[in-house]
Amino acid sequence: MAELNLIATAPMGLESIVARELKELGYTDTVTENGRVNFKGDVGDIARANLWLRTAGRILVNMGRFKATTFDDLFEGVKALNWEDWIPADAEFPVNGRSHKSQLTSVPAVQGVVKKAIVEKLKEKHGTEWFAEEGPLYVIEITLLNDEALLTIDTSGSGLHKRGYRKAATEAPLRETMAAAIVQLSRWKPDRPLYDPFCGSGTILIEAAMLGWNIAPGLRRNFDAENWHLVPEEVWDRARDEAYDSVQDDVPLQITGSDIDPNAIEIAQQAVRRAGFGKEIKLQVLPVSKIKPQGDYGVIITNPPYGERLGDEKEAELAMRQLGKVSLYYPTWSHFIFSPSQDVEHYMGKVADKKRKLYNGRIQCNLNMFFGPLPPRNP
Repeated sequence: MAELNLIATAPMGLESIVARELKELGYTDTVTENGRVNFKGDVGDIARANLWLRTAGRILVNMGRFKATTFDDLFEGVKALNWEDWIPADAEFPVNGRSHKSQLTSVPAVQGVVKKAIVEKLKEKHGTEWFAEEGPLYVIEITLLNDEALLTIDTSGSGLHKRGYRKAATEAPLRETMAAAIVQLSRWKPDRPLYDPFCGSGTILIEAAMLGWNIAPGLRRNFDAENWHLVPEEVWDRARDEAYDSVQDDVPLQITGSDIDPNAIEIAQQAVRRAGFGKEIKLQVLPVSKIKPQGDYGVIITNPPYGERLGDEKEAELAMRQLGKVSLYYPTWSHFIFSPSQDVEHYMGKVADKKRKLYNGRIQCNLNMFFGPLPPRNP
């Protein structure tokens, strides 16, 4: 098959991080747009991208783009695409849709036209009038923006944030992809201690450990495209073998977390064991006022509780004040605090060296970065 146009979807604000990840994997020909990074590859790259990308939402096949101001435009444009190369006669192929700033505003009608056009194309290929849709799943999406239609097929299935290590969650869990992004933005390296004093279900700690050991985040899960004839089993076997060979589990880790909630720590311990870091990640029940991070030149990365998230504004404010006081005793440590609160600098008693606007779901947050000194270089 010819070179494919692929898309890594990105949560708002993470596009540049997804693009950087793709470049580190060897995909240099990328184009970044709002909510997505476009790149080129072959069927093997469908497997590699799904296994390796830490901050992307999904990996899509870009089937084509075209202008569509009428339903006739939409029908003919969809029918002209090469669906027959991808979708077998027994496939299940639901159509999802979105429309924004476009003349075709009825999403159900748009989905119906797309489905009809694809069926007509597949009738010509497979010589049948009826599709039972009982086989492999090919989720198709039509996105209309400014009267331009983008047609894609989802290769991932469940979102890429579902790594497989988290079966239960605390009251307000941080999505795994966002946790991975925060760790990457901190530029933490495994030769430095890392501490999360509001660790909740342990997501930041686990994502850091996976990064420190170079573990592909998708190794413990499955993907829709594993059942596709165009992406055969040996392609996935090669990609997984490459990922297993890349693991660096001899790298020592200094990763610790605590939380005042015993239930959160219990959930975190289960996730840590499931992720394979039962010995490497240390957890304890502790209020932030009592934490004692070990070592120098460490990094605190945390998503503290806040009123909108947990419903208790005073408790959240007290916790942040306590973190600010504790930080005074660790002048060589850096602090990366992810929060929607506009008062983080006030509680920390200093101006952040840098802020990065990100979205936790629909909640606008800032990653407040307080840089400590870098560790001295070995002579």
